[in-house]
Amino acid sequence: MAATNMEDHIEKILFTEHQISQRVSELASQIALNFTPTKIITNSNNGGALLSSSLSAPVVVGVATGAFLFLADLVRKIKLPISVDFVRVESYGSGTVSSGKPKISCDLKIGVTGKHVILVEDVVDTGNTLFCLIEHLKSKGASSISVCTLLDKPSKRKVNFELVGEGKFYRGFECPDYFVVGYGLDFAELYRNLPYVGVLKPEMYS
Repeated sequence: MAATNMEDHIEKILFTEHQISQRVSELASQIALNFTPTKIITNSNNGGALLSSSLSAPVVVGVATGAFLFLADLVRKIKLPISVDFVRVESYGSGTVSSGKPKISCDLKIGVTGKHVILVEDVVDTGNTLFCLIEHLKSKGASSISVCTLLDKPSKRKVNFELVGEGKFYRGFECPDYFVVGYGLDFAELYRNLPYVGVLKPEMYS
């Protein structure tokens, strides 16, 4: 496949480069607001007042590989101290439908015990992968688990997942039930580098 032909494979654009950039900025602002440490005045032993932070810097965990562009743009706009890591979960292979049996193939390097974790996903559809990841991070002792997904397909949900602690759900766009590519999302490892999210023509994968 010639790279110059990629855009000919797109049936229509769902979310433009500008729309994505604007929404990422909004999500980053929401996250920064929710995770800005609040200062608590405590008494020291000598009677003076000390300031302490009630919220530690979150660990932002990108779900490879689909979320890599979204993660990169998002973290550059979060004006807070953060740590960044990746986890890899296999659920699609080279197909268009989730296998329903996600498997963690590459784990975190950063310890998350007692930390606030923000999972960054490209798309949440059945909920299988997210459920698996949340349970995995719970077992590692994360104190809270939030989810930030570029796309959400609630009509495809099969598994209910629960956030941990004071975790929040951040959604970029609600996505219709199309097979979409671009901005990190792929089909058979192609189309990730398109700057927008578009609907792949059915003849490209049928």
